[in-house]
Amino acid sequence: MLLHLPQILTAAERQQVRELLVAAEWSDGRASAGEQASKVKNNEQLNASSETARALQTLVLRALDRQPLLFSAALPKKVFTPSFNRYGGSSNFYGPHVDGAIRYQSSSEQRVRTDLSCTLFLSDPSEYDGGELVFQDSLAPQSVKLPAGDMVLYPGTTVHQVTPVTRGWRLACFFWIESMVRDNERRRILFDMDMHLMHLRSTVGETDPAVVGLTGTYHNLLRQWADT
Repeated sequence: MLLHLPQILTAAERQQVRELLVAAEWSDGRASAGEQASKVKNNEQLNASSETARALQTLVLRALDRQPLLFSAALPKKVFTPSFNRYGGSSNFYGPHVDGAIRYQSSSEQRVRTDLSCTLFLSDPSEYDGGELVFQDSLAPQSVKLPAGDMVLYPGTTVHQVTPVTRGWRLACFFWIESMVRDNERRRILFDMDMHLMHLRSTVGETDPAVVGLTGTYHNLLRQWADT
């Protein structure tokens, strides 16, 4: 399931992020890639342990806590510490790859299974050419280029790439989520059911017998499928 989550960051937060990133020091992004990915990765990343990165991580994680749609779709168990990258100049693309299944988080000394990948766009599309996030689908590729502050959520199993940036700079935040529900199709069923329940609650009310019954079914499925 590919899901667009609009306005994760407020206008004030976007401005704060941009000010921090403009003054940041960047390094070769290949340092964080596996052997296969490093052969097709050509971008720059912020040092995850730097003071700037820590301030940005706090800001992004605080923003994610305000997103009920993200919780409904991802059912997070663990969220990997956000990282930040940029594409432009001679470091301007990331070829087709699949994210590693397990990421080690040194700050918490935890391993996170990458059930879901997240890209939070920090540059407006008008600021750069190219830089589309392209997903290889079984039928046809899907291309995503979102406004600053918007995020896309997608299965960690997806082959994806960032096309070359030919003008300007593409800034983004990326991270992974380990879900309480490991299976993508089960998460999709629960998300669809939750969205329909929200609609029913707004039209017939919380206490309607059908709403109460379907809410029970949702939680029974979650109870059966979730790993906490």
